[in-house]
Amino acid sequence: MNLQRVMQELEVLGKERTKKIYESNGAHEPLFGVATGAMKPIAKKIKKNQPLAEQLYATGNYDAMYFAGIIADPKTMAEADFERWMDAAYFYMLSDYVVAVTLAETDIAQDVADKWIASGEELRMSAGWSCYCWLLGNRPDGEFSESKIANMLENVENTIHDSPERTKYAMNNFIYTVGISYLPLHDKAVETAKAVGPVEVKRDKKKSSFLLASESIQKEVDKEQLGFKRKNVRC
Repeated sequence: MNLQRVMQELEVLGKERTKKIYESNGAHEPLFGVATGAMKPIAKKIKKNQPLAEQLYATGNYDAMYFAGIIADPKTMAEADFERWMDAAYFYMLSDYVVAVTLAETDIAQDVADKWIASGEELRMSAGWSCYCWLLGNRPDGEFSESKIANMLENVENTIHDSPERTKYAMNNFIYTVGISYLPLHDKAVETAKAVGPVEVKRDKKKSSFLLASESIQKEVDKEQLGFKRKNVRC
C-alpha cells in the first residue's frame, strides 16, 4: 500500500465531528478527523513499514502523522530521526502520543527523553516526561534506576509549578505513573503528589485546569491497580 492509497483511505474515514475535536485540542489543517480506532484495519494490512511511515509523517497532515506512529518501526530509527519528528510535532497529541510513544519502544528512549526534559522547550519537555510514563507503564521495574527516578520526582516537585503549561500535564502524569506502575517508589510518588498539590494549567480561551496527582493515584489504588503494566506501548 503506497502513500497515495493510504491518504485516500484515511480521507474516507474522516469525520467532521472528530476533526473539530482535534482542532479544539490544537490540530490544524491539513487533517481529515479520523478516529484512532478506525485506523486499525489499515494498520493490520500494512503492519510495520518505516519508509511509508516517514512519507506519511512528512505530509504534515495530522491523521497521516498519527498513523505514521502506528506503523513505524522504532528500532530502525536513530536519535536524529526522533529529533526530526519532534521538530514537526506542532502540538501535544503529536509530541506526547506519537513521538514519545514511538521513542518508548527503543533502546535509546531514556537518553533521548533526558535531553528533551532538559531542553527548556515546552513540547520537547512534555514528550520527554511522557516517554518516561510510557516506559514505566510498560517495562519491568528492574530496567530503571531507582535513584534516577527518585531524582526525577524531586525535579518535578521543585519545578512543576513554574514549567510550561503542556509540560505540567506530562510532569503531573509522571508522578501518577510512578505512583501506580513503579512499585519501588510508590510511597515517594505519593509524598511528592501531596507536596505538589493542585497544579494549575492555563489554557487559551478556556478556563484553567487543575491537576491533582494524589487523588488520581488513590483512585487507582482503590481499584487495586497498583503495579499496573501495559502489555504494549502502542495499541
